[in-house]
Amino acid sequence: MSSAESPTPGLTGDTADQALARFIADHPRLYVLTGAGCSTDSGIPDYRDGAGAWKRSRPMQWAEFAGSEQARKRYWARSMVGWSRMAAARPNAAHHALARLERGGHIARIVTQNVDGLHQQAGSGRVIDLHGRLGRVQCLDCAGVMGRDALQTELVAANPDWAELDSGAAPDGDADLERSDYSAFRVPGCHSCGGTLRPSVVFFGESVPMARVNTAMAALDDCDGVLVVGSSLMVWSGLRFIRAARERGLPCAAINLGRTRADAELAFRAAVPCDHGLGQLEGRRAPTSA
Repeated sequence: MSSAESPTPGLTGDTADQALARFIADHPRLYVLTGAGCSTDSGIPDYRDGAGAWKRSRPMQWAEFAGSEQARKRYWARSMVGWSRMAAARPNAAHHALARLERGGHIARIVTQNVDGLHQQAGSGRVIDLHGRLGRVQCLDCAGVMGRDALQTELVAANPDWAELDSGAAPDGDADLERSDYSAFRVPGCHSCGGTLRPSVVFFGESVPMARVNTAMAALDDCDGVLVVGSSLMVWSGLRFIRAARERGLPCAAINLGRTRADAELAFRAAVPCDHGLGQLEGRRAPTSA
C-alpha cells in the first residue's frame, strides 16, 4: 500500500479490541515501536494533538542547547522544576501489558522513542531506548556520566529560590514556567572536568546514534509484524522503521488516538487510548487464523 493512498480509518470499540487481539495472535514475534502516547496515562504529557500538530511551542533544538549558555540555563531551570513529576511517573496498564506479552513470548523487541524508562520499570527486558534515557546526564567534554537524581540535588542546592516554583507539566520532564529571566540560574559543571552537562537523550534536531539505529533496524529481521503504540510517526526517527518493515513485507498496525504519518501503510489503526487497547488483551483469548 503506498503512502499516496487514503489513510486507514481508526477502529474503535470491540472492533479495535478484536483487531488487536487477532494481530497479536497472528504475529507471535512482534516488533513494538512506542511513542509518547504510551506514557500519557503515567502523567507525562505528549507533544502532538490528534492531527499530528504541536500542542505547544516546539521543544528546544540541539543546536540551540549546544550553542547557547542561556539556552542551557533555560533548559536546566525548567528541567529542575519538572523533574520531580517525571521521577514520580510509574508504568501504566499499557507498559504492564507489553511486559506481560514479552514474558509470554509474543514480543521479540520493543523500540521506544520515549526517554522515561517506564518499559523497564514494568519489567520489559528487550528494550532499545532509541532516544536515550532522561535519568542519566553526560558531559559534553569528557563523556562522563552521572545520575539525573544526583544532578537534581545539586541544581536545587545551587538555585533554592527556584525549587518551589509552580508550573504546568510539559513533555519529558520539562515545565511550563511563567518566569522568563534565566540569567541568574546556576548550572553545575561536570564533577570530573568541570565541563558542560547534557541530558543523555537525543534532542529534536539531533541524530540518533547510528549504532543504535542499526541495532533497532536489525531487530526487524527477527520479527513477523510491527505494532506501533502511541506514536504519530511524524518524525523520521520512528517512521523509518515502518518503511523498513514494509520493504521486508512485514504487516504493521497501530494503537494511536490520532492519525499517524503512516496510516496508509497500516493494516489498521486502533483509535483508542494505549492503556485501554492493550489492557483489553488481559483475559481475552486471542482468536487465531484458520
